[in-house]
Amino acid sequence: MSWLHTRQIGSFRVTSLTDGQFRLDGGSMYGTVPKVLWSRVTVADEHNRIPLRVNPLLIQQDGENILVETGLWDGGGEKFDSIYAVDRDETVFRGLAALGLGPEDITTVICTHLHFDHAGRNVTALGDPTFPRARYVVQAQELDDARHPHERSRASYEPETFEPILHAGLFDVIDGGHELRPGLSVLPLPGHTRGMQGVVLRDGGQTLVCAADLLPTLNHAPLPYIMGFDLYPVQTLETRKRYFPQWLEEGAVICTPHDPLVAFARLTLGPKGAFQAQPDQVAVSP
Repeated sequence: MSWLHTRQIGSFRVTSLTDGQFRLDGGSMYGTVPKVLWSRVTVADEHNRIPLRVNPLLIQQDGENILVETGLWDGGGEKFDSIYAVDRDETVFRGLAALGLGPEDITTVICTHLHFDHAGRNVTALGDPTFPRARYVVQAQELDDARHPHERSRASYEPETFEPILHAGLFDVIDGGHELRPGLSVLPLPGHTRGMQGVVLRDGGQTLVCAADLLPTLNHAPLPYIMGFDLYPVQTLETRKRYFPQWLEEGAVICTPHDPLVAFARLTLGPKGAFQAQPDQVAVSP
């Protein structure tokens, strides 16, 4: 495996996995930021698509194996894979196997939200829960919005990736912030969707944040760099202004869901006071 990066946060062992690479339109990924600016940090292909990675996170403590996000939907066929330039050479299953784990070893799945590039492997090709012993944690608002999409959100939700989980009674539906176990909490991060949540670890004087699509890649750290995919971009801005200073002050390790090169980072301030995200290279072998 070329992508297995591990950090120790107190008593938690955190491993960044991958479920392959894909591409999305650069203009959509950077919203109102002009291409003349974002092209300085991201190179687009001939179709104006930029490279992204799918980065699920494995959190381990006391025999518990907690998976944050499951990976990219693989039910779209050749057309889907062509549109998004999907490369499935590496999968979340290969990453787990490299750690001596299989789907049956996952005890909890945290769904930051239910878009096809985050919750795509919740369910197998046969329609069964991929992680049969796990409870799937999701915000009530997110599940309701996924089940009742509108014209702008419908393309991002694939019912076959979450309806079988609901019918099997495996969802733990929560409302707002919640501590799942000491030191491990979920935190509402609205903006991309109304019900998106992040994951926060605090243990041993350290903090780690899985920011979900509030910070899709390191290049999106400046406050105005908000995706066109965000349903509520002004709310995204407010959420960023609320939490980025806090995570900066804490020196939190930040995990992004789609950075193609970096697993762990920290927020910094640039020379003009703009937020930046820099790779954090301190790591231990899996």
